[in-house]
Amino acid sequence: MSRIGYTLAILASSVLASACTDDATTPTNQPPEGSTSGNEETTFDHDNGDYISPWDLLDRLQKEGPPRYTSRVHSCAKVRYRTLGTVLTSMGVNAANATALSAGDLYKSGFNALGGPNYANRIRENISITTSGASREFDIFAAAADEIQTAFTAGTMTRCPGVQLFDSTGACNPQGITCLIGVPATPLHLDFCNYTVTHATDTTVGKRLAVADLLAAAYTCE
Repeated sequence: MSRIGYTLAILASSVLASACTDDATTPTNQPPEGSTSGNEETTFDHDNGDYISPWDLLDRLQKEGPPRYTSRVHSCAKVRYRTLGTVLTSMGVNAANATALSAGDLYKSGFNALGGPNYANRIRENISITTSGASREFDIFAAAADEIQTAFTAGTMTRCPGVQLFDSTGACNPQGITCLIGVPATPLHLDFCNYTVTHATDTTVGKRLAVADLLAAAYTCE
């Protein structure tokens, strides 16, 4: 027998052997038919009816623009370092205060954390919000809360002189919130402010937290 003949004979015997052993190795402990299948009560029901038609998608793209455009328009860049200093000053905060842990001190010492520019080394300002930058900004707003309240009370808030953030009973004033965050206050802003004040350990702490939280939300896109 030729070499090719031996090879074919070996392959044929292998196929026959595997065919003969299939029945012998088939497991007999299979679950009953249908016991592993699911239904609407045992599996997640995928609703395929909620879809957008190509014409609706085209209309939305024509009105809003492509994703690469809308992602930039609706994205949230951080407040630039110099702008943050201007914002603090406009709210009655002494940005040049050198007292340890004051808002001014945290602002000046947080130059690198806030992504300030290094023009000497040709490094532009970081325009993205980082964890360290957001944390330092939160600290600054918390430290500045008392100075901001003093400016409101004294009527020396340069961005809106005479407006009060809290009334005589300690309740939040919508006009004051608008002045603080720079956009018209909504009922949700007012509810959040009042809730923070009334649920703190005391009114003083509550007012401080309300100011810091509202500023943090306004200037970090929360």
